[in-house]
Amino acid sequence: MNWLLPEYIQDMLPDEAWRIENIRRDVLELLRRSGYQLVSPPLLEYAESLLISDSADMDLRSFKLVDQLSGRTLAVRADITPQVARIDAHLLNRQGVARLCYAGSVLHTQPAGLMRTREPLQIGAELYGHAGLESDLEVQRLMLQALALIGIEGVHLDLGHVGVFNALASRASISPELEADLFGALQSKDVPTLRGLVQGLPQEVQAALLVLPQLYGGVEVIDRARKMLPAYPEVTAALNELEQAAAHLKDLARDIGIDLAELRGYHYHSGMVFAAYHAGSHDAIALGGRYDDVGKAFGRARPATGFSMDLRQLHGLLSKQAQPLGIRAPYRQDAALDEAIAKLRGQGEIVVVDLLDKSEYHSELDCDRELVSRNGKWVVVGIKI
Repeated sequence: MNWLLPEYIQDMLPDEAWRIENIRRDVLELLRRSGYQLVSPPLLEYAESLLISDSADMDLRSFKLVDQLSGRTLAVRADITPQVARIDAHLLNRQGVARLCYAGSVLHTQPAGLMRTREPLQIGAELYGHAGLESDLEVQRLMLQALALIGIEGVHLDLGHVGVFNALASRASISPELEADLFGALQSKDVPTLRGLVQGLPQEVQAALLVLPQLYGGVEVIDRARKMLPAYPEVTAALNELEQAAAHLKDLARDIGIDLAELRGYHYHSGMVFAAYHAGSHDAIALGGRYDDVGKAFGRARPATGFSMDLRQLHGLLSKQAQPLGIRAPYRQDAALDEAIAKLRGQGEIVVVDLLDKSEYHSELDCDRELVSRNGKWVVVGIKI
């Protein structure tokens, strides 16, 4: 049974592998034309370089091992974003805006969902060096454009902003322990637990935290939030950003939702967060947000925003699509045949040389045409099936 793979680890067979590769190239080309430069970090690094967000979740998701050369703990990357932050901080060291993109496998100790692989093929883009709403909108537009390019239609976009919770926590001087508990209760919209946790906090903050789980729905939530939340400058600024983003992106998504209790990646993100959903998947199909402190661990915290998605997950949402069939060619020592094969391949055709020349194996070559010699010339003819 040594051919069996671990749970939630799968091979990609030809049809899937080729289609995912085509999707990868198309998305990277979209990013290249938008000014994003490709980087390719290593699969593993010292653990402290990859676990920079103080996230217990990221720590649990990461495979670790001991480096036999240094004796230090290594981790297999579970997310590429920290690696790109390291590259921006120390290898590129640019002072202005840096636009970077990537594509590569990551490894998780547990699957993110029932139907998810533990080896996602992550692709994404990061923008460093700009703290304004303009860069958030650029990244969000690119994410939605990439999904449309792939062929994912009817995307629902969720927008949130951790700045609202940050402002409330800051005003009440909430301890890190209570903050973590509040985060969990808000994420699960567990109002009874939340009600117990806010006891002892200033009345204004109590009321605001208790109302956050109710502030989700369409863009009308923003107006409700203005009436129900304290008019702290940070809260007002966050709501303004959400309002502008929703107006800017409405033509790229089927609909837009607002959820002010969505604190996904709270210890990682610092501003607007966003996620794309599709009717064919219970999980988000693309995620992103602002994370201005991500480079702090490398001694150079820069404003940053970005998105990522799993190409293997996205492929599963697409309709089946057969790969193009090829042209079967005989194996011969013939200069004219070699020239004909080279010409066809130069035109983008798939030409498969039939080394065995056994009719019982012809169907395995996936060809619907063949090269035959007619009147001293090699020509392509259809194969009768």
